[in-house]
Amino acid sequence: MTKPKVLVSDKLSPTAVQIFRDRGIDVDFEPDLGKDKDRLAEVIGQYDGLAIRSATKVTETILRHADRLRVVGRAGIGTDNVDKEAASKKGVIVMNTPFGNMITTAEHAIAMMFAVARQIPEASASTHAGKWEKSKFMGVELTGKTLGVIGAGNIGGIVCDRARGLKMKVIAYDPFLSEEKAQKMGVEKVELDALLARADFITLHVPLTDQTRNILSAENLARTKKGVRIINCARGGLVDEAALAELLKSGHVAGAAFDVFAEEPATENPLFNLPNVVCTPHLGAATTEAQENVALQVAEQMSNYLLTGAVENALNMPSVTAEEAKVMGPWVKLAGHLGAFIGQMTDEPMKAINILYDGVVSEMNLEALNCAVVAGIMKRANPEVNMVSAQVIAKERGIKISTTNQDKSGAFDGYIKVTVVTEKRERSIAGTVFSDGKPRFIQIKGINIDAEVGAHMLYTTNDDVPGIIGTLGQTMGENGVNIANFTLGRSDKGGEAIALLYVDAEVPAPVREKLAGTGMFRQIKPLQFDVA
Repeated sequence: MTKPKVLVSDKLSPTAVQIFRDRGIDVDFEPDLGKDKDRLAEVIGQYDGLAIRSATKVTETILRHADRLRVVGRAGIGTDNVDKEAASKKGVIVMNTPFGNMITTAEHAIAMMFAVARQIPEASASTHAGKWEKSKFMGVELTGKTLGVIGAGNIGGIVCDRARGLKMKVIAYDPFLSEEKAQKMGVEKVELDALLARADFITLHVPLTDQTRNILSAENLARTKKGVRIINCARGGLVDEAALAELLKSGHVAGAAFDVFAEEPATENPLFNLPNVVCTPHLGAATTEAQENVALQVAEQMSNYLLTGAVENALNMPSVTAEEAKVMGPWVKLAGHLGAFIGQMTDEPMKAINILYDGVVSEMNLEALNCAVVAGIMKRANPEVNMVSAQVIAKERGIKISTTNQDKSGAFDGYIKVTVVTEKRERSIAGTVFSDGKPRFIQIKGINIDAEVGAHMLYTTNDDVPGIIGTLGQTMGENGVNIANFTLGRSDKGGEAIALLYVDAEVPAPVREKLAGTGMFRQIKPLQFDVA
């Protein structure tokens, strides 16, 4: 088996590069290549993985050349330099490392809060200039002040903890923060309007989304308490910087400390050169510890995915831990086979895909299993589809995907049933995983069967009449087609019946034509499955 190959195109810790090598992955370390987009496009087709920081821009053009690429790993939180939509369509997983620099970023926010409270940068510059303006730089204490935290997730939660240690009163606005969690954190959960009206300091710790963009708009900034100080070490674009500049000039806002800006690199900004505005060039994660942590984390995550299929901290696919991957592996294969069966059987446009999980499988990572089912279905129309791109393509085609899970309800410990709905009909198939770890088909069109999954199979339907087995066997034998396994099923005596043959190679068209010529079969369909 060929070793996976990874390109590191930005400056990453040598220890991280060694992790790839120690895990048995070929790695090329070219830390300046990411700045050369033409050269990157030229070589990216050689690699299964791409490890980056912020210098490399993974654009649609780059991805167009990335025929082997399976994963992009960003050492850090922000992935603005990766076209995630294009990556998803290409079937490339995009990972980040959200936990490696949490403490560093939180500490930077606290440091910025101190800096703006005591006007430290201006006082330092004044003193370096030989001045002694002791009375000019009157600051304020943090003790006893109210800190308003917008976003109380991983980083925001650390800021809350550190602020409480400074004896600040902490209030938090976060739609996903429960009252119980807020109590455990020792903070007061409030709505945004209350936070704006009460906070002496406001710090932001949310991602940039359509919902959070300009969360501190001109209107919201005008609602803040007079003399407020605002800190943003999260993402540029969360604050209306021009409106904030005007409020700083008017004195309504007493100070601001920004590490991130709407346009970066920020060579010009309305906040620049204003009194009591502290600016740093996106240094939130810039500590030696954080740089090492995120580099090691991204190397481990990418290695785990390329070697075991474990998906951690992915932004465009459900995460699957290494432990889950081991248990779910046979069920993921089954889900793909069920999807592939229906995908090959369905010629008309699909309206919906309904997936039922029963018993033990209903307690697994259903989002990942859904991806496997949909990928199997879509592969017939597009062989390049995988678990990452499948749901994107289904959504583009207007196909609705629904999931149901239920407790054990039959003879099997667990099973998956997939139903596809078109304008003309519904078609369903079910399968399970036996104790030997092998997937089996157990029901087609409501007819119970027990069939192994082979690389090449032949599916037929007919009326339940004598002679079907003989006709199939004789025709296959006379034409040199070896049958590895043979499964029959019927709805009722004399009703509809099906046969599923596991054969050594695809049944040639002339042989299928001979079967059709007998007049005994309603449908004759060759099927292929990836059983590797």
